[in-house]
Amino acid sequence: MAPALVALQQREAEQEQGRRNRPAEPDWIVELGIGHGRPPIEVHMGGCYAAGKRRRPVPRDEARRLLTSGVRACGHCQPDTALEILDLSAGSTPMTATH
Repeated sequence: MAPALVALQQREAEQEQGRRNRPAEPDWIVELGIGHGRPPIEVHMGGCYAAGKRRRPVPRDEARRLLTSGVRACGHCQPDTALEILDLSAGSTPMTATH
């Protein structure tokens, strides 16, 4: 087999292994600000294209807590809707859906 073909097959095998071993995308992420303490500035759904580079994954409960404490919800992926937080602009105590 030609060396170029062997190299191509090896590269493709390594890429496939990388795809299989990639960690799962988080369900929720918080975008972090700059400066002391890097405060949370916006909550996103895990696959949101609008999330900045400074971010960390958060569990569902923390995403809800951040949103209800005043951290902005992304206008593109709308995590507040996905988390069933009905109204963040109605006042100081947000209404949440109950089941």
